[in-house]
Amino acid sequence: MSAPPTTPGPPAQRRGDLDVQGCSPRGPWADVDERDWTDWRWQQQHRIRTLRQLERVVDPSPGEVRAIEATADRFRMAITPYYAALMDPDDPECPVRRQAVPHLDELTVREGDLADPLGEEGYMPVPGITHRYPDRVLYYVTHNCPVYCRHCTRKRKVADPRSAASHDQLDLGMAYIQDHPEVRDVLVSGGDPLSLSDDRLDALLGALAQVPHVEMVRLCTRNPVTLPFRLTEALVSRLRAHQPVFVHTHFNHPRECTPEAARCLRMLADAGFSVANQMVLLRGVNDDADVVREVNHWLLRQRCRPYYLFQADLAEGISHFRTPVAVGLEILRALRGHTSGMASPHYVIDAPGGGGKIPLVPDYGLRREQDTLVFENYLGQTYRYPAD
Repeated sequence: MSAPPTTPGPPAQRRGDLDVQGCSPRGPWADVDERDWTDWRWQQQHRIRTLRQLERVVDPSPGEVRAIEATADRFRMAITPYYAALMDPDDPECPVRRQAVPHLDELTVREGDLADPLGEEGYMPVPGITHRYPDRVLYYVTHNCPVYCRHCTRKRKVADPRSAASHDQLDLGMAYIQDHPEVRDVLVSGGDPLSLSDDRLDALLGALAQVPHVEMVRLCTRNPVTLPFRLTEALVSRLRAHQPVFVHTHFNHPRECTPEAARCLRMLADAGFSVANQMVLLRGVNDDADVVREVNHWLLRQRCRPYYLFQADLAEGISHFRTPVAVGLEILRALRGHTSGMASPHYVIDAPGGGGKIPLVPDYGLRREQDTLVFENYLGQTYRYPAD
């Protein structure tokens, strides 16, 4: 007896589809028109900059109240409504809130802290160009960001209008790149380069694409985290004309892994961009292997590669975020072998004063016994391998 005909059911849900379902909460902006809320310009124009504005979103602690006033002349506050709505209104230790709201510990400068921790100014042949490595340069194109992250390594410049990259400075930087054939890799950074208009970004990347010896451009942006609406179809279409462009972004915690952010990353991947994440290890935010693993698994579902786990720099005003190096090594050990190698980033210290990136790995007990190397795997089991 034949089986009765069946009515086709709904298509099976693909793995990861839940990442893009729904929308993040809007908090006090629940009544804002959808067209405004998803307009990146509206988000920029309505950023939280004052205590009174912040009080609409969270209940500030006494320390946060004092810190907002005390840090205003050092590193201003600016938070997009989108990112502010991700904060826990009742918890000052909320990982999103810690990254966005000033803290009194920012006033503490420890011995060894540096205004320019990476020595970028010392490797600056012309304003706005840092040429530290043989074949690549950092091209500083703006001082502005949607959110002024409290752990920023460039607090000396970001948010300061005096550090704005003028047209003349951008022209000097472009001329330097054109005149140095050893430069094959350009990191476009700031601030956040996506703070520039579509036309300026298109022109800048177009000019770099015309330099014969420039083989690739890296666009360093936190907009997928703090303002995903900036990545419009129109902008992505214009940028993809200048491939190869590698997009490096900066997710630090699962609360930032929203449906809007997922759609943003998938749009970039669908357009052919190679997308990678550069996480910074932050005390009280992501100094836990389970948190790092959760973020990295989510990133991979959006086709974004977990690339770096950075030890927090020796920048002035961020010492309260720094963890012991041993914490980063333990996180790496907890990832390596226990999850996909693609979910295990490189753990690096950017050496103070411009020494460059130094990779760190856990101790796996490597030693030599005559003509044999002895080492451990991720489970602590011992193995031997010919040394020569």
